[in-house]
Amino acid sequence: MIRTMTINDYDGVYELWMSIKGFSIRSIDDSREGVQKFLERNPATSIVAVMDGKIVGALLCGHDGRRATFYHVCVKEEYRMRGIGREMVVMAMRALKKEKINKVALIAFTKNDVGNAFWKEIGWTQRQDLNYYDFTLNTENIESFNS
Repeated sequence: MIRTMTINDYDGVYELWMSIKGFSIRSIDDSREGVQKFLERNPATSIVAVMDGKIVGALLCGHDGRRATFYHVCVKEEYRMRGIGREMVVMAMRALKKEKINKVALIAFTKNDVGNAFWKEIGWTQRQDLNYYDFTLNTENIESFNS
């Protein structure tokens, strides 16, 4: 079952994130409080996939009124290649269309071969015409990778 994410899903989503090799989370943004703030701002656009009573897929999606961004799109390894990722993406895009959002972007780590292959497979375009920059406002918001 694919459905809209709520904060009640956080424990299952966090468990999923921790199970994915190479996955990256931030200590503040991806905490329960950080995700709750994100979902309050974007209540209809983040998605979870539930199978066998567990969350096996998740997609955080938010927008600024003009453009949306996908974050932390993942499917538990043993549930991949079943169309779950594609279904989550389609559901999020339908929710964005209802909110009259016309463009969505995402960031995939260059070493994320599985993720990059997925995005290419479902028709997303890798942009070569820009550079991505960020600036850390809160040094306590530490990024860590699962190994």
